[in-house]
Amino acid sequence: MAGVSFEEALKKLEESVRKLEEGQLGLEDALKTFEEGIQWSRQCHQRLADAERRVEMLLKTDKEELTQVAFDLGDEDE
Repeated sequence: MAGVSFEEALKKLEESVRKLEEGQLGLEDALKTFEEGIQWSRQCHQRLADAERRVEMLLKTDKEELTQVAFDLGDEDE
């Protein structure tokens, strides 16, 4: 799993969720798929945390204070 991009990890997580939601897996396969999904979820979380730290570093002012900036995700629902 090391070296996998956020997008690839998210795709794998979504695949695990889909398999579990289908309800066609036996107990052992479901547990294995769940464990894999948890690992992919953690990988996504770590990648997002790393990105957040990088953004915070880029937004620091000269006084080493963070500047709050609205972050538009482009959601069309709003």
